Amino acid sequence: MRLKDKVALITGASGGLGKNFCKAFLNEGAKVCVTDISEEIVNNTVAELNSPGSAIGSVVDVCQRRTIQAAVSTAVKEFGHLDILVNVAGGALHTPHKFQEIDEASWDKVVDINLKGTFLCCQIVVEQFRKQGGGGKIVNISALAGRWLGSLAGCHYTAAKAGVIGLTRHLAHELGPEGIYVNAIAPTITLASQRTIDLWNARSEEYKEKLLS
Repeated sequence: MRLKDKVALITGASGGLGKNFCKAFLNEGAKVCVTDISEEIVNNTVAELNSPGSAIGSVVDVCQRRTIQAAVSTAVKEFGHLDILVNVAGGALHTPHKFQEIDEASWDKVVDINLKGTFLCCQIVVEQFRKQGGGGKIVNISALAGRWLGSLAGCHYTAAKAGVIGLTRHLAHELGPEGIYVNAIAPTITLASQRTIDLWNARSEEYKEKLLS
């Protein structure tokens, strides 16, 4: 078990991608703090993981500093320390994806949750890492959109995920000397929600082949 006795806090942990990260971490021996925006879905996810003593939940709005701080405190109180942060929370959040249809509220919502939320979670978790004497791992989930474009999600999502990559590069440079290692993953489309599945199925076969080639 490569992560035995490590403690991970995972945001957006009730979604398809986040939940699978939780399962993978538990399978490798880690303790997991499951966080998401809704108490009901957090509780349901913890129950589904079925790992008493290894998986706990905490409600987090990644744009609200106090809820992130509360989750970190919960994880440390339960498990004694925190070693890993995985920033999964994000998405296009059911907003329009056509450039001219994206209003300011949609832009702010997507950029805040994907980029500001990642920044805040990193900042607060790094405070905890430093209290513990330094060291730690952060994994930020960007997207292929951040390196190319997000035609299924829109320019606000593309800009936010590109920002996550830029933020990750900067933090890796700044925090690396402290033994705090920051990396990003930029996956392609993952059929982790029904909306993504519906959007994908609506695309032409030509589009799918071009994207996957």
